[in-house]
Amino acid sequence: QVQLVESGGGLVQAGGSLTLSCAASRSIFSLSTMGWYRQVPGKQRELVADISRGGSANYIDSVKGRFTISRDNTKSTVSLQMNSLKPEDTAVYYCKARVVIHSPPSDYWGQGTQVTVSS
Repeated sequence: QVQLVESGGGLVQAGGSLTLSCAASRSIFSLSTMGWYRQVPGKQRELVADISRGGSANYIDSVKGRFTISRDNTKSTVSLQMNSLKPEDTAVYYCKARVVIHSPPSDYWGQGTQVTVSS
């Protein structure tokens, strides 16, 4: 089973920064749109940002201007730089790979990493 491995979570004060990283196998990464999702207890998992194989990025409105998603196609990693963190950013953050070269697409998820922002 393919596993994506996240790292970089932790506890920070409001206004601080964290950078999350996700490592995937080359065979999956090279064929995938990569995304970061987050989930808080009692709420649905939501897309935070994603990035295509060609580097086109999308963000939810609440993180625009604060978060930056990037991918390194040589290292097969995707990162999420999070600046100006707010308590409402507190969540478990998940990395996802969606293989997009065939239909139906297939999804692979990491185990998640906790981000806690204190006020």
